[in-house]
Amino acid sequence: MKEEKRPNIILFLADDMGFSDIGCYGSEIPTPSIDRMAACGLRYTQMYSNARCCPSRASLLTGLYPHQAGVGHMTGNIGIPEYQGYLNENCLTLAEGLKNCGYRTGMVGKWHVGGEYGHREEAGSIAGQEGYPTPLQRGFDRFYGTLEGAGNYYNPVTLTEDGKWLSVKPSEDFYYTEKIAEKSCEYIRQFSGGGNPYFLYVAFNAPHWPLHAREKDIREREGSYLCGWDEIRRQRYRRQVEMGLVRDIWDMSPRDAESPDWDSMEEKDWEDIKMAVYAAQVMEMDRAVGQIMEAVQDTGEEEDTVFLFLSDNGACAEELPPDGWVMNFAEGMTLDGRTVAVGNQTRKRPGGEDTYISYGLPWANVSNTPFRLFKHWIHEGGIASPFVVQWKKGIREKGVLRHTPVHFIDIFPTLLELAGGRYPDKKGDKTLIPLQGESLAVSFAGNVEEGREWERERPIYWEHEGNCGVRLGKYKLVRKYPGPFELYDMDRDRTELHDIAAEEKETADRLKGLFYDWMQNTKVRDWDEVLAWMKQNG
Repeated sequence: MKEEKRPNIILFLADDMGFSDIGCYGSEIPTPSIDRMAACGLRYTQMYSNARCCPSRASLLTGLYPHQAGVGHMTGNIGIPEYQGYLNENCLTLAEGLKNCGYRTGMVGKWHVGGEYGHREEAGSIAGQEGYPTPLQRGFDRFYGTLEGAGNYYNPVTLTEDGKWLSVKPSEDFYYTEKIAEKSCEYIRQFSGGGNPYFLYVAFNAPHWPLHAREKDIREREGSYLCGWDEIRRQRYRRQVEMGLVRDIWDMSPRDAESPDWDSMEEKDWEDIKMAVYAAQVMEMDRAVGQIMEAVQDTGEEEDTVFLFLSDNGACAEELPPDGWVMNFAEGMTLDGRTVAVGNQTRKRPGGEDTYISYGLPWANVSNTPFRLFKHWIHEGGIASPFVVQWKKGIREKGVLRHTPVHFIDIFPTLLELAGGRYPDKKGDKTLIPLQGESLAVSFAGNVEEGREWERERPIYWEHEGNCGVRLGKYKLVRKYPGPFELYDMDRDRTELHDIAAEEKETADRLKGLFYDWMQNTKVRDWDEVLAWMKQNG
């Protein structure tokens, strides 16, 4: 009997992109490449991240909760193993697991699970730093990208390829999203043919701040947002209901309390251009996705390739200050010697290398339509991610929605099953923590029974900076630190507007018990304890 060909796998990850920011999830932003992917495959309406870049990436790459992988907070090492800020040796990465199955492996883009490398002039040798693993030390054959988070799209810090630091030359017409597409296509051509399948992890920096985009794309969207954030939210919500992504019994969350009324804004042109640049960044990412998928088509392997697209957390409401921590991610001068205007107070037209700003809370509220809150928090606005899957050979249904709650921890067991692999008990002399997710392969294949979807067995848990929660069936228990726990019936109220913790106290108490058991088993520390530890240890 002829052995079934194992599929190639390409995993796309957006950065800080909200639930509604692509066309097939209700956006007005043109994203034809991702929309085509959705039309050929599946869209999941309840995919969950961990509300922040590094913890989400840790779960995506390991199939574990972030604390189990060593990235319980961010990339700083606070002296507690679960919060060391880089992937530990008690986890296996997707690249390592698929490499064990004979896959060739490549990564292009943002790593951000290896600790704090600093600027290139401070970092010294990359590969030799104890405790600061790069993709090459964690199973990837090839790597081009940035090691830390965020950064100038025209001159990113910590840019490397295959273990060597890279510098952008002033004469280069460099733009990071375009370079990610170029390098991804190069790796696809290198990996294609030869018998063995490949895994390519494409981790975009877009549309994370700063607002950097090509001027031609900015001009295409400029003026589109003069109707204001309230109207854009209403338009997106209507499209989501029409698409079946959102149930009309879920009221759209009200405009965030910190977002002013659009009519009260004096500088509407300034607000319009910020959102136009953000939209341009999403468009440029979609264009890169299209170029990468076209490269696969050119090799004749599209039918046998699984494409997956997600975002690492909800939209980001951060307002950038004029100095301080932002410059850890960026150079203070442009390549041609101009000073970079940092911070949202500058009122300088964004998009170019000489600016460094974000689009702010009101537009992030739009990106997370119809949900409330943002990146950092465990309410739906912080954790709800689009999830699109195309696999022409393995997914029979086209343009179909899946409504079962799923999580980043489910990606590893899913892809390992598709690759015909087995998760080992050990890596060398290190005992591995078992995978925490559940395979979605049966969900890819079709309904378990006519009219029914695959249903997960295990609860989903979260904790980030004291914001925490658990999802079991239709119920979600959630807490915004340092407030009380809230309980929501997600079948009736996924926009989390009607807290039923007092009405269904028994359910709330049962979920609290599950959560605290998980905390103990996973060695999650109380956030007040972590803050005290950080203060004591500098």
